[in-house]
Amino acid sequence: MSYSGDAAEQVVRMSLETGEVAVRLAGSGAKQLAILIYAILREQKKTAGKARLTNMLRSGKEAFRTAKAIVAALKQGIASAGGDPDIVNIVEDTSHQSATEIMQAKGLVDLLIPRGGAGLIRACVRNATVPCIETGTGICHVYVDEYADLDKAVRIIENAKTSRPSVCNAEEVCLVHRAVAARFLPMLKKALVDDRAAQGLTPVELRLDTAAAQIIDGKSASDKDFDTEYLDYILAVGVVDSLDAAIAHVLAHSTHHSDAIVTEDAASAERFINGTDSAATYVNVSTRFTDGGEFGLGCEMGISTQKLHARGPMGLDELSTYKYIIRGDGQIR
Repeated sequence: MSYSGDAAEQVVRMSLETGEVAVRLAGSGAKQLAILIYAILREQKKTAGKARLTNMLRSGKEAFRTAKAIVAALKQGIASAGGDPDIVNIVEDTSHQSATEIMQAKGLVDLLIPRGGAGLIRACVRNATVPCIETGTGICHVYVDEYADLDKAVRIIENAKTSRPSVCNAEEVCLVHRAVAARFLPMLKKALVDDRAAQGLTPVELRLDTAAAQIIDGKSASDKDFDTEYLDYILAVGVVDSLDAAIAHVLAHSTHHSDAIVTEDAASAERFINGTDSAATYVNVSTRFTDGGEFGLGCEMGISTQKLHARGPMGLDELSTYKYIIRGDGQIR
């Protein structure tokens, strides 16, 4: 099987051998180490009634020594706590065939959660015969409403775009209501471009639609700019005529990850909340808060852009299953 794109090398590997389960995490090249994955595994009878979860970490070749050191430290910690160190291991197989095996290991793998770029996610969703939770890319929007506090909007967008542009909850698209565009866009350019350049920081490249380009300087946006997860200091900027137009734009271009409205009008906020369909919807808050730690979930496995069974940041609860236990004394139905 052939996978396209740099994320194609990010695959998950899980095998079941003598009661041990291996999870392989593979990374792409230089740009980002896509952390992958997890699988919820079935209980093993040989553990005398206790669920036995055995994980195996695998990194790409670029970080293999680091991954090996992490596994060694985990083993040492587990052993010092009285646990079985063999519940954590490392897999060295990096072949594409192993990716196919994990994706199609029905009966052995209960759940597959790909984390990485669009290429990896598409490969898993299209080819997996085991249950798969899609952790989508983040084309996150911030809409500046006609009733927005413009100073607040600048602060929110500056944080959402520049605090860490390479993560999936970073803002990629800014929409501005036409009624405030002439006042707001110069403020935005000053904060993201001029002030940052003066401070020796990387300025944000603004890619402007036709209406925005009539107000401030920047690069002309193409259609694909509003459908791109840049993961860089680049922001697509568009002017919309109404709240309804902003909602329609988000529905057409969002990846259902995180989208925000900046407004002081409660009715506008409610319409945006009810009209959009994202795992996390924000009112007067940066999209950068879509994170397991920020949500109080602890370490997250990924951010699901599906609706079931998990949505948004996935913590321990979302990675756990359950069963019903019924005790009786001869009851019948």
